[in-house]
Amino acid sequence: MGQNTFWQNRSVFITGCTGLLGSWLTKTLLDKGANIVGLVRDLVPNSNLYRFRLENKINSVRGALEDYFILERCLNEYEVDTVFHIGAQAIVGVANRNPVSTFETNIKGTWNILEACRRNPKVKRIVVASSDKAYGQHEQLPYKEDFPLQGMHPYDVSKSCTDLIAYTYYNTYKLPVCVTRCGNIFGGGDLNFNRIIPGTIQSVLSGNKPVIRSDGSFVRDYIYVQDIVSAYLVLAEKMDTLNLQGEAFNFSNEHPVNVTEIVQAILKVMKREDLAPVILNEATNEIKYQYLTSEKARTILNWKPRYTLDQGLIETIQWYEGYFNDVAQN
Repeated sequence: MGQNTFWQNRSVFITGCTGLLGSWLTKTLLDKGANIVGLVRDLVPNSNLYRFRLENKINSVRGALEDYFILERCLNEYEVDTVFHIGAQAIVGVANRNPVSTFETNIKGTWNILEACRRNPKVKRIVVASSDKAYGQHEQLPYKEDFPLQGMHPYDVSKSCTDLIAYTYYNTYKLPVCVTRCGNIFGGGDLNFNRIIPGTIQSVLSGNKPVIRSDGSFVRDYIYVQDIVSAYLVLAEKMDTLNLQGEAFNFSNEHPVNVTEIVQAILKVMKREDLAPVILNEATNEIKYQYLTSEKARTILNWKPRYTLDQGLIETIQWYEGYFNDVAQN
């Protein structure tokens, strides 16, 4: 089967399809001819799922990851072949305020989807979204896939657990699952404005100085959402042929920057370098230096990002300009 037709008429289940990554992945897979079943917990009218008018092109199932029987029913009734488990409570501050609901969604949600897959012989491949945060803190940088998973705070721990549960299901039941660990994903459609990139763009578009919660020196990977979509697809496509089940892959653009630098890059692209950021220096429970190597993905999957940071920011800023125009008109 040619690579171009891999997704044609394939039944794909996506959790988190209204989120940043899930909505772009849904759009790309629809373009490639897949039949999409999306798990939708909340109606988020400003999500790309609705902005791109994708809701009438997919089978939407209303429900939550915490509800095992909805997941089992979805996989069975729609004869799902491939699962992308992306749905999660993804905000560090929310996790710190409300760890139990984060654990319910991220940990129980993961064992629910994997157990439902285990009981369904039609599911042939599963990609589970972990995170660079699953590693916790390590002195050695950049993080490699064989580093221990040692999250210490609620969000990080939930992702360490997600990762280990996926590995358990592969090890014990030979479930065909792979894990992704990505840097900070950005792009048009991220409606969590407490994140640095959408928050900075929102501030600048309204003529205000952007706000940095930390002291500005925290170093991270930032990777454009379209690059992560291509990473997920290539991993799923090659999982069988390269016998990758049970493997984890880092996806990064391998150009870590600190928070002040990412804000300055946005100000420069938006030609508003006069808006000097306000530095609050009040971030807690966050790791100072955290970034990944994608050497394994480059070597085994022949994947590398296509976008530079600036190219990704340009497209992202264009999306938010359109978004805030629409919001103002409504």
